[in-house]
Amino acid sequence: MKTNNENLGTETDQITKESILQPSQRIVIRVPARHNPRLQQVIARVNADDELYTLWQVNNINAVQRLEMSDHGPVHVQIVTNIALKLLRLLVDRSVTPSVVVGHNLTIEDAEVIVVLAALLHDLGMSIHRVDHELYSLFLARPKIKELLEGVYDLPAQTILSSEILHAIISHRAGGRPLNLEAGVVRVADALDMAQSRSRIPFEEGKVNIHSVSATAIEQVIIEKGEIKPIRIVVRMNNSAGIFQLDELLKEKLEGSGLKPYVEVEATIEGESEKKLIQTFRI
Repeated sequence: MKTNNENLGTETDQITKESILQPSQRIVIRVPARHNPRLQQVIARVNADDELYTLWQVNNINAVQRLEMSDHGPVHVQIVTNIALKLLRLLVDRSVTPSVVVGHNLTIEDAEVIVVLAALLHDLGMSIHRVDHELYSLFLARPKIKELLEGVYDLPAQTILSSEILHAIISHRAGGRPLNLEAGVVRVADALDMAQSRSRIPFEEGKVNIHSVSATAIEQVIIEKGEIKPIRIVVRMNNSAGIFQLDELLKEKLEGSGLKPYVEVEATIEGESEKKLIQTFRI
C-alpha cells in the first residue's frame, strides 16, 4: 500500500505467503521520529525485542496459514503505525489537540508514543486466537508496554500512557467506541490498511468472497492534508467492488472513532473501464 507519508517503511513489495510466514530478513519498524527523542528510544527498543517480533510471526501462522486471512504480522503493524502517526500529525497541524494533552497535561510527543505503541501492539492477541483477539491483546501488551517505557518515562507517566495505549487497543474491535482522540486515530488507521497486498494471498489462492474481491479492487490509499477538513483520504479502485471496503469496513471504523468531523473520504475508479476480477463464481 502506498500513502503520501514521509519515510513510510511498509516493505510490502512482492508479498507472498512464504515471504510473510518466513521472511528472508527481519522487518525493521521505521517511523519518522527525528523530532521526538522518546519515540526514537521506544522504536529502538521495539526493534531489539525478539519476543515482540516472534509474537508478530505467530500472529501470521494463525492469520495467514491457518485461517487464510490477510497479514497480521510485522508488515501490517508497520503500515498501521505509519498511517496512525500521519493521521495524528495532520490533526495536530490543524490545531486539534490530543486527548492526553487536555486530560493529563502531557505533550503532543507523548500522544505520538501512545499512538505508535497502540498500533504496534493492537493485534498481539491474534497469536492466541482470532476470536476476541482484541481482549487477548490487552494482557499480552500490558507487560510489554512496561518494558518498552521503563526508564523513558517516570512511573506516573508510564501508568497514564499504559492505560491510554490499552484503551486504544481494545477500541479497535468491532463496535469499539474510543473515548479519546488517540484511540480513534488507531482505529481508523487499522481500517486504512486495505490495499491489494492485504488480500492478495487469499484471493490468489482461490478464496473468493466479498472481502477478498473488494480488497483486491483497492489499488491505492492516499492520506493527505484536506482542504475543508484536516484529513483527506483518497481511495483509488480498479473495480466498484471496492466500495464494500469503504461502506462496510472503513465507514464502521470511522463512525465510532470520533474522527468523522475531521476526515473527508473520496473514492475513484481508475481507467476507462473496470478491471475484471473474477470469471465465474459458483456456490
